[in-house]
Amino acid sequence: MDKTAIRHAATVILLRDAKTKPRILMGQRGKSAAFMPNKFVFPGGALDPVDSDVVLAHSLSELCMTRLAKETDPALVTPLILAAIREVWEETGLLLGEPSDTARAQADKVPPDWFTFYAQGVEPSGEGMKFVFRAVTPPGRPRRFDARFFLVDAEQIIGDLDDFTHATDELSHLQWIPLSEAREFDLPFITEVVLAEIEADLENPDRNASIPFFYNEDERSMFSRL
Repeated sequence: MDKTAIRHAATVILLRDAKTKPRILMGQRGKSAAFMPNKFVFPGGALDPVDSDVVLAHSLSELCMTRLAKETDPALVTPLILAAIREVWEETGLLLGEPSDTARAQADKVPPDWFTFYAQGVEPSGEGMKFVFRAVTPPGRPRRFDARFFLVDAEQIIGDLDDFTHATDELSHLQWIPLSEAREFDLPFITEVVLAEIEADLENPDRNASIPFFYNEDERSMFSRL
């Protein structure tokens, strides 16, 4: 029996030039990484307990919040959105939020992991974020995550879309990859599945499909919708 603890996580698909030549932001994990070494991935990571101690300026749409809460502890819904925003900042140096005259003054009052975010004069916001996918890492992996995927138009980013100078070194080769070329990179299987959902949404923006949920039960891979 696999006893690896499953951690809640958030992943973000940043989409640029959606109506012309869609591009998505991805980076490469290090070769020594315990989870998905060398793979090109979207920015994201595990939920941090301190994400519950930060205020979200704006939530997602009512429909997305309802879907995000399905089969989930309600207390995790807003922290998961905050984790997504924090991970984007840490791994790419890009800000998802809204300018705030009081944010810098709050920087010394928020948890340390959020200090540099607030120091930019920005408060985290889920405005424009869309919950699009959920997947649980299969048994037998060195690390397992219950990951929620969020799609965000790059127009929601504050500042230069190509400025990664504030990023940590967790992801290398950060780049905006044309959606049509993404599968030429070394991707995790679940990332390829997510890409198919994104392409379907772009082809039919009004389809408003339910959220795919991949998980494992009795050592079998299962699929449902939220």
